[in-house]
Amino acid sequence: MNTPRSAAPSGKGLSPAACRAYLADLERFGIKLGLDNMRALLRGLGDPHEAYPLIHVAGTNGKGSVAAMLAAILTRSGRRIGLYTSPHLVRVEERIRINGRPVSEGDFRLRIAVIRAKIQELRAARILDVSPTYFEVLTAAALLHFREKRVDGAVLEVGMGGRFDATNVVRPLVSIITTVSRDHMEYLGNTLAKIAFEKAGIIKPGVPVVSGVAPGQALAVIRRRAEEEKAPLIEVFGRGASFESRFRGGGRFLYRAGGNVFRLAPSLTGEHQGRNAAVAAAAARVLDKVWSPVGIREIEEGIRDTRWEGRLERAGTRPRVFLDGAHNEAGAEAVAAFIKSAAARRPVLVFAVMKDKAVGRIARILFPAVRRIILTTIPYKRAASPEEILAKAPAFASKTVLEPDLGKALAQARRLAGPGGTVFVAGSLFLVGEVKKILRSR
Repeated sequence: MNTPRSAAPSGKGLSPAACRAYLADLERFGIKLGLDNMRALLRGLGDPHEAYPLIHVAGTNGKGSVAAMLAAILTRSGRRIGLYTSPHLVRVEERIRINGRPVSEGDFRLRIAVIRAKIQELRAARILDVSPTYFEVLTAAALLHFREKRVDGAVLEVGMGGRFDATNVVRPLVSIITTVSRDHMEYLGNTLAKIAFEKAGIIKPGVPVVSGVAPGQALAVIRRRAEEEKAPLIEVFGRGASFESRFRGGGRFLYRAGGNVFRLAPSLTGEHQGRNAAVAAAAARVLDKVWSPVGIREIEEGIRDTRWEGRLERAGTRPRVFLDGAHNEAGAEAVAAFIKSAAARRPVLVFAVMKDKAVGRIARILFPAVRRIILTTIPYKRAASPEEILAKAPAFASKTVLEPDLGKALAQARRLAGPGGTVFVAGSLFLVGEVKKILRSR
């Protein structure tokens, strides 16, 4: 790999331009499954992930929300808590947080400089045969940052799958699998059982597992894996638990489990966030037993206080604007359910998606819920064009407009919705990030 000439001396961090160039160069390596490189890199850095307790969160949908809720709960309990998530929306530093605050640009560039130097050293010694990927480097940066800042614990969100994800080098206090549905099938398999097998790969011998997965073949796979690893399995919506939704556009939920009653009022919008909150509450109660005290009050207040962008995020008024990263069938179902339950007036959808997603199936779920659809695109090589999206959803052509310019698409959606209407932006977290850039520039 070529080293950017503008790099600052080791120990002082990279310049902003050098840091951007280095990370951009790493992205050409794409996705690489396997843990050998990650283990070698962390060993070279002194195994920073062994310096503090960890919570590991996997799942098709909801894992970012659950991770954010759990971090907020533990922060509310008086701890210094790291949170590592992906992808970011606007700035890469968003992925690495302590008590809700993203890593500073200076600290981030310093961590990347240290890791880049270590990679060069390990490559020269032939300990690393190939360069770590973009995601592996960012994961190492998060784990290193948390050690340097002396966190009390950290919550790690799996990037994709679980078994071969770069985060799966850790032995956590508790493993969490939020949901299993169809996504990333080119890597994880084309059935729910195969996808569940990959996600169940985070289960470690003897480590408690919290599952929010619905009954069916996916849950059967998780049960089998937990039994093989002698890992206690807590099924959030299983026997002995009850979940009551009082959702009316806002969110009030009652969750009973293990003799406890949780009155959940997540700040995150949507009925599905009530279920995510129940998963976070169940995981917090496990931590109360295996780590240190976490009370019901802290759980309820942490869930209430959680802020997590891009998940039915309210981003405008007159018309109301909601941003959601829904990029698979389950995500589309959640947004469509919210549109129906909230009785959104004159709903207009701005939609862009990656080519490798199940565009047709997503469209059949989401498009009937809205009055008008504006198909657009974003500046990513994997992004589908408006024409490619429409080709996968021709049944909706009569209420669809094609506008490749995202700024114009957003403006047109506002006009169509009118001051009393609602605009939904969905299809990709990358789309949400680009829209947030436009909104902030205004």
